Amino acid sequence: MLAEIAAANAAFAIIKNAVQNTGDITKAGKAIGEFVFAKDALAKNGNRKKNSIWNKLASKNTHDLEEFMALEEIKQKEESLREMMQLYGRGGLWNDYVKFCAEARKNREYQKKEREMAMEQLKEGILAGILVLIILGTISGFGYLLMVRQGLL
Repeated sequence: MLAEIAAANAAFAIIKNAVQNTGDITKAGKAIGEFVFAKDALAKNGNRKKNSIWNKLASKNTHDLEEFMALEEIKQKEESLREMMQLYGRGGLWNDYVKFCAEARKNREYQKKEREMAMEQLKEGILAGILVLIILGTISGFGYLLMVRQGLL
């Protein structure tokens, strides 16, 4: 959680500095991407911790004040980013940015599912190969035993 907060803070500082120095929000595109990535990672980790079976079994309180305050700080910075985009960007930049972020999230989720499916197919292929080897080894073993019993070896 601390790493994501630090990344979001660093990226926002770069965005703010770029806007103050140049008056152009588009110069901070990479930092905006890093800010969004850190924000999404923080939210994802928070949801993962909240939904963890270990936390549910241990009856741990996952709604820590620290986590809440970190998310609140990120929301405030995102609001500042919206204001900067509306002031220093072209008309409709914020709306386009929100649409782009939604598409990027969908794309990342799709890629994650694709990787998971590829891993499942790889596991199934490896399992099938092992099964074939076991079957061939068993047949070879029986063949060897038959040959020994017949006195051929």
